[in-house]
Amino acid sequence: MKKLFIVGAGSFGREIHAWTRQHPDCCQAWLLEGFLDDNPEALKEYGSFATVSPLTGHRPSPDHLYLNGIAQPELKHRLLAPLFAAGAEFLTFVHPTAKIGERVELGRGVVLCPGAIVTADARLGDFVTLNLRSTVGHDAQIGAWTTVSAHCDITGFVQVGEDVFMGSRASIIPGRRVGNGAKIGAGSVVFTHVPPGVTVFGNPARVL
Repeated sequence: MKKLFIVGAGSFGREIHAWTRQHPDCCQAWLLEGFLDDNPEALKEYGSFATVSPLTGHRPSPDHLYLNGIAQPELKHRLLAPLFAAGAEFLTFVHPTAKIGERVELGRGVVLCPGAIVTADARLGDFVTLNLRSTVGHDAQIGAWTTVSAHCDITGFVQVGEDVFMGSRASIIPGRRVGNGAKIGAGSVVFTHVPPGVTVFGNPARVL
């Protein structure tokens, strides 16, 4: 049985800890070992309910599994990529209440939180995070390292680039493209293509 480490003991990491404990593979295929985080006091105000080990200097082992617990794409990319390059095996995590349609492709290290839905013929790249009750429509594509916050709606034929962040309840209408590194503010509705690296907000979403 492999030991599972959650990378990142912040707010999203704590949520992931709860979701992993609800998974049928917990204590069957893997054992939840704790967190990797360079802040040893990360869980202090929460009763230190799990072990926090340093991420810096950690060396992957064949008997270890890893799970992303970091929401911000830039930080997720910066901290997880070296670990993955060093041979770390990342779990693609699908909560038991998430729904996946036919011919869906999920990359390595993808996290689908409770209530997330991915319909037919969609593709999620490596280390994509799909938070609570967010949906990805048919034929949509989401690039690596992107984080989709809770209650977002990515509709059919949408193309989202790499390292994108979508705030809670943001929506993208069918067929639109979002460039690499863009940020979409909470509650925004994207009606037009979003260039790389910009932040958009509002309904309709406009570049800030």
